[in-house]
Amino acid sequence: MERVNINENMTILELVTNYPESIEVLISNGFPQFADKTHIESVGKFLKLSTALKSKGYDIETYIKLIEEKISSDKNYKVATKIEENSDINIVGLLPCPVRVPLQEQFTTFLEKFEKDKKIKVNYKFEAASIGLDYLKENILSINDVDKLPDIFISAGFEAFFDQKSLGLFKEKKVFVDITEDEVNENFRSLGIKDPHGDYSIISLVVAVFMVNKKELGDLPVPKSWSDLLKPQYAQRVALPVGDFDLFNGILLNIYKDFGYEGIEKIAKTLLKSMHPSQMVKNANMKNAEKPAITIMPYFFTKMVRDVSSMEVVWPEDGAIVAPVFMLVKRSKREILEPIARFIAGKEMGEILSHRGLFPSLNKDVKNIVPENAKFKWLGWDFIYSHDIGALIHQLNQLFEKSASEVLK
Repeated sequence: MERVNINENMTILELVTNYPESIEVLISNGFPQFADKTHIESVGKFLKLSTALKSKGYDIETYIKLIEEKISSDKNYKVATKIEENSDINIVGLLPCPVRVPLQEQFTTFLEKFEKDKKIKVNYKFEAASIGLDYLKENILSINDVDKLPDIFISAGFEAFFDQKSLGLFKEKKVFVDITEDEVNENFRSLGIKDPHGDYSIISLVVAVFMVNKKELGDLPVPKSWSDLLKPQYAQRVALPVGDFDLFNGILLNIYKDFGYEGIEKIAKTLLKSMHPSQMVKNANMKNAEKPAITIMPYFFTKMVRDVSSMEVVWPEDGAIVAPVFMLVKRSKREILEPIARFIAGKEMGEILSHRGLFPSLNKDVKNIVPENAKFKWLGWDFIYSHDIGALIHQLNQLFEKSASEVLK
């Protein structure tokens, strides 16, 4: 196998040119701006990997290992992912990058025995969640024939699942069925997180926490809650996961639910000026470019913190906002799909999600790695079913963009 030789002094452009697989890791792990090729060609031409990682407070060695694991796993991806014609069952998953490979390996082991016992063919493809909305639009959301939908579909987020022009329409027609157990993990029993309509399964959660750079924060108090974060004192001090549409939309929806349109305007104005897409290229060569005092990020990223003396992870006191990882199972094939779906939602897969990715599992038998008495901010099914979520997300994104742009004037 070709030797992977990554060093911290490579520029971002050198890294992604030599190892295209690294783009996925960068996008999924703190650098969503590199989804834009022009950004890589401009900023990445000068920006060293070590400089980028230090700016986030990430441990360089740990991050490089993450990239190397991704490269190595992709060498064997075609072997691990079965693509066969004339299959009895079709499964598609968009899985979080840090756990995609181990989940895939665990699922492959299960499926080999399942196919042998049941004498059926299963076609499955697990992609990285970082490929995002474009993949969904092309391969899932454009489908209007129920027979062309995957028999099982797994992905995080809100927009794709409740848009009345796509999957939301199939949901209303009772195409899907929730096959997960009635009892959920103890961390979530008070949330009412099971779909009361019995259509969608939720197997895990992407959790948003605060990473506070105390050096950059200066004399300001460390924010302890989402309500704290909206205070004017944090204006233009925050990095938000605008490139992670699943989590970002979850944040916007929850802020709107709790604080209304005013809350969206306030959180938009916390966005660090240099983090606004229109400013990122301009600031690429500035040695003294602004750094965020507070970064909103998936809980997984906290594993990469390098400078523990200056960085503080804050689990919001009013609850960490969550984006659900949904699993859609066709009701018409419930009998044959149920063993597969229950395995995906089971303890083995749940422990990989929770222990290796810090994506808490809903399976009741998994011991999630979260702070004691941790609170979660779940949008809630009452809110979901009383709003056109697809239209609302579009509206909130427009308001956010308008409000964030005002700081540039």
